[in-house]
Amino acid sequence: MEHLDRCNDADRAWVIEAIAIVEADANRSADTHLLPFPLPRAWGIDLYLKDESVHPTGSLKHRLARSLFLYGLCNGWIGPRSTIVEASSGSTAVSEAYFARMLGLPFVAVMPATTSPEKIALIEFQGGRCHLVEDPARVVVEARWLAEDLGGHYMDQFTYAERATDWRGNNNIAESIYAQLALERHPVPDWIVVGAGTGGTSATIGRYARYRRLPTKLCVVDPENSAYYLAWRDADWSATTGRGSRIEGIGRPGVEASFQPAVVDRMIQVPDAASLATMRAASEVLGRRLGGSTGTNLWGAFDLIAQMRAAGRTGSVVTLLCDGGERYTDTYYSDEWVAAQGLELAPYRSIVERFLATGTWPE
Repeated sequence: MEHLDRCNDADRAWVIEAIAIVEADANRSADTHLLPFPLPRAWGIDLYLKDESVHPTGSLKHRLARSLFLYGLCNGWIGPRSTIVEASSGSTAVSEAYFARMLGLPFVAVMPATTSPEKIALIEFQGGRCHLVEDPARVVVEARWLAEDLGGHYMDQFTYAERATDWRGNNNIAESIYAQLALERHPVPDWIVVGAGTGGTSATIGRYARYRRLPTKLCVVDPENSAYYLAWRDADWSATTGRGSRIEGIGRPGVEASFQPAVVDRMIQVPDAASLATMRAASEVLGRRLGGSTGTNLWGAFDLIAQMRAAGRTGSVVTLLCDGGERYTDTYYSDEWVAAQGLELAPYRSIVERFLATGTWPE
């Protein structure tokens, strides 16, 4: 009788300890806050921001990174000698570098050569290394090759985001939102508004609402240059734009595997100038700087609330505060950068200010 045994007791013990370490990070981190956005109470509609900026690595991507590491560990893809590789120049790379360092593993972020020094510094601060690629379209291919060359593991957030998260519960972002709304005057939101980068968050929220038999609808807001809106509108999942998004964390030039269109009830295409104008206006209202994708989210939320008001409906809307604006001092909050991008914020700023004063929105 022949036996083939690939079990290494030392490696298995390391994986068990690694899972415990990652789980402990979640256990000692308090849940993120659900912040009310100030709207006139007489409108009868409440708006909330799920503040993901308070995670240890400062963004919504902390949840994704944790889930991807657990998924890789439990699948046997990550071991004590693995080099972790990811295609990301933004918040996902920062968060994955954090967890890799926690486990004592090297981390490499593959990113375009045009990535700002500020982003590179954030990743390096968490112990990661940045591998720059001249052609942005080849970042994913290069990440796969690098992982093979290093004998490491390519995390592949764009494929595994929707399946790495436990969408039925386990304190995922959807379960947390509903629990925190329990004592509010409209505890079941009419809409939850999110952007799509990998598509993992929209998949989790859309699935959870259906699983819990809740009437909440999911709206996905999409920035310029992203293929998601075009693909969803035309039911053409091969749609591409060939251009990257200026709004970090959301928007993709092609439809990624993690995006689940069937759980999306509505999509809104948001001009980049509208995202930044809303970001700036909302930052002044809240007294803190928000990131660009939060501006995209709020533009969509304001649109939906105005429609609810016009229809005489009351209720609640929830969206995400994805990260803080401190990371974007030299871009989204720089008038020089905005002008260099050819963006004119003033017309959109007027729309937002009129909404905040009257609750109306242009048709």
